This record gives sequence, C-alpha cells and structure tokens, in this order.
Amino acid sequence: MGIMSSLSVRMPVTIGEVEALFRYPVKSMRGESLDGAELGWHGIEGDRRLAFRRVGERGGFPWLSASGLPDLLQFTPTQRDATTGLPTHVRTPEGEELSIFGSPLAADVERRFGARVEMLQLKHGTFDEAPVSVITSDTVREVSRLAGCAPDVRRFRPNVLVRSSGAVPFEEDGWVGGVLEFGDDGPAVSITMRDLRCVMLNLDPDGGPRAPEMMKAVVRANENYAGVYGAVTRIGPLAVGQTVRLHR
Repeated sequence: MGIMSSLSVRMPVTIGEVEALFRYPVKSMRGESLDGAELGWHGIEGDRRLAFRRVGERGGFPWLSASGLPDLLQFTPTQRDATTGLPTHVRTPEGEELSIFGSPLAADVERRFGARVEMLQLKHGTFDEAPVSVITSDTVREVSRLAGCAPDVRRFRPNVLVRSSGAVPFEEDGWVGGVLEFGDDGPAVSITMRDLRCVMLNLDPDGGPRAPEMMKAVVRANENYAGVYGAVTRIGPLAVGQTVRLHR
C-alpha cells in the first residue's frame, strides 16, 4: 500500500462566502462596514487599536465598554488624516466632533460614565478573547427571530459575517478546532472557541431601548453562544465575496 493511500487526507470544504466585513477602531464605539481589509497577525488592521481605560480600575479588565456605558455605541470614530490609518476624531451622539486624544472627549465620556477615563492606543489592539470574530447571517437571523426583533448584525459586532451555503443556525459551533480559509491563497483563521455572549447583545446600536429578549434567546437556543472566535494563522487581504472554506 502506498504512503498516500494509507493516509486520510481531508480537503477544505467550501461552506459559503464573506457577506460583510466590520472593523471597530475604538473599543465599543460605532463600527464601520468595509469592502476589504488587511488581516494581520493581530486581526483586521486598525481594529480595536484604541480604547478608553478606566483610570481607577485595578482589575484585569480596565477598558470601558458599552456594557458599562451604552452611550459609547453612539460615538462615531472619524478620520481627517488618511495617512494615519486610525481615527483622529470622534463624533459624539450630539454631533460634536472632538479630537480623539483631546481632553474635551475624555471629559464628555467621564460626565456620562461618572469616573475618570483616558484614551489609549494599543499596538496589538484590545480584544475580549481573540482578534477575529466570525458569525453567519443565519445565526443572526435565528436569534433575532426567536427574540422577536428585527435582525441587525451590528448587535453581534463580528469582524466577518459569513453567508453560509448550509443555512443552519449556530453552524459555527462545528468549526471549532478547524481553520477557515478566505479566498484562493488568502488569509486563514484557526477557530479556537465559541463566542459567549454578554449584555452587549441587548443594546440597540442606534440608542433605542434595550432588548433583553436577544440574550435570553441565545441562552435558550444555544447555551448563550453565538458565533466563534479565532486566531490568525495566515495573513492577507479579506474581501466581501471571497469564498470561505473550512479545513479540518
């Protein structure tokens, strides 16, 4: 028996395509939809490279997030200098545009939060679990249907939204331990864990009332998991429309 015939070789399986890409330059602030992006070793370039630090916090998670200040979701990072690759200003919910490292922005957030904060730039970003998050549109729709809410992928804050050919909600759970490959000879992400959801899911990105039904739906349907996290194993360009393959 030849060597190749004695081995079980499993080729990548096409599971769908990239439906949308998202980046969140400032942790918990409004994200941006992209047609394409560079995926580096520390996630999508420019993703979560800035964050407010809670000055008095001495625990292991010093960052201010929308779970502590929902207003953050209505702050919009903007870029006046295209050479920096990062936002230079932030537009407040009231429409005022403030310098991202300026004291007026920090004072505005401190007033809403009730404690001191400072904006920091982090070379490799600040992530809850891993630098890349992926979810399918079928999972987004199913959770929203169970909750009785209009589907809005922004509640889930993924980096990559996949249009799956399988069309099965929570299909992502079966990707853990495998590798997602994007396009021909494109970047790859090792799927390391399921995405355990928090109260962020209940927050309306446009500032409307909370919807606790969202998190309750995920708890009932899938043990509070929706989507997956991954680590980059091959860098390269991501683009909407790219074929997504699963390599086990």
